[in-house]
Amino acid sequence: MFAKENRGNTLHGILLIALFSFAAFYIAEIPFVKSLSFSPLIVGIVLGMLYANSLRNRLPETWVPGIKFCTKQILRTGIVLYGFRLTLGQVAQVGLPAIVTDLIVVCGTIGLGLLLGRLLKVDRDTTLLTATGSAICGAAAVLGAEPVVKGEGHKTAIAVSTVVIFGTIAMFLYPIMYRSGLLDGLSTTQVAIYTGSTLHEVAHVAGAGNAMDPTDTLGIAGTATITKMIRVMLLAPVLVVMGLVLSRLRPASGPASQSGTRRKITVPWFAFYFIGVICLNTLLQSLTGAATVKDIPLNGAIEYADTFLLTMAMTALGTDTSIDKFRQAGAKPFLLAALLFVWLLVGGYLMAKHLVPLLMN
Repeated sequence: MFAKENRGNTLHGILLIALFSFAAFYIAEIPFVKSLSFSPLIVGIVLGMLYANSLRNRLPETWVPGIKFCTKQILRTGIVLYGFRLTLGQVAQVGLPAIVTDLIVVCGTIGLGLLLGRLLKVDRDTTLLTATGSAICGAAAVLGAEPVVKGEGHKTAIAVSTVVIFGTIAMFLYPIMYRSGLLDGLSTTQVAIYTGSTLHEVAHVAGAGNAMDPTDTLGIAGTATITKMIRVMLLAPVLVVMGLVLSRLRPASGPASQSGTRRKITVPWFAFYFIGVICLNTLLQSLTGAATVKDIPLNGAIEYADTFLLTMAMTALGTDTSIDKFRQAGAKPFLLAALLFVWLLVGGYLMAKHLVPLLMN
């Protein structure tokens, strides 16, 4: 890819995606877009999809390796650096109720997603990506699962689109439910755990939490965010298990595998690096005495750079997604995401109402 004869074309492809990503950052700061809590990642994939359906065929195919580099190496680097947003102390702050609820939500959503995907006859890659995004942290989880699932780019984009759509709906729906009294049967802690354990994106949780408790005087916004971050931490073990399972399900290739004596196991090493970064961040917070993650020296710059890398990855994935591919996928992936949304909405409420009080006692 970076051989001397191809280096220039590869860099052109990377530069193209970088320029789109700069534009995504600018657009994401427009007040209307910001009010919708659309992060640069989401804007980036939209820009990439617009490019895929307009100018893609007019630019040199030799630039494609650079775009692919963004969907692989840059993506994995972004996921690893995402660990600088988390610390092990965040788990201890919320305790057992949030941890158990998150575990049930993540395992239940992925398991239900696989079952529904089979019933709806949605292909395995799209099902896994959609279920993982719904279960853990939306677009970031889909991106994290992509190197493990090894699906086609447009399937990743479809999964991202579905979790963004239903996550955005939930972000506006939860505060409405709270204000209208539909959540009166829950305490403030239960509302926070319900919000953090069921909304798709970190941005969605922050938006909904702030809408319900703008000054965090009730503790809803803060507890919801921490509960959400515990879900994000579960991304690494989920990817490891997924990699091990898929390595056994995929058809083996090569002489050794044909003899049945050896089967290659794909280990998502970047998931271990992700955990390592979380541990490092915890140590840095302890050494520096920082009150929050954002107060750790250089963490703000690292988070900004990480968001840019993830935006590049999202944009690159969007460039491989044309309207024709959405038509080929049909309505079933969106139906799958809708059913998982209903499960999170209803199942999450029942867990918050009945399970959380038991764990708090």
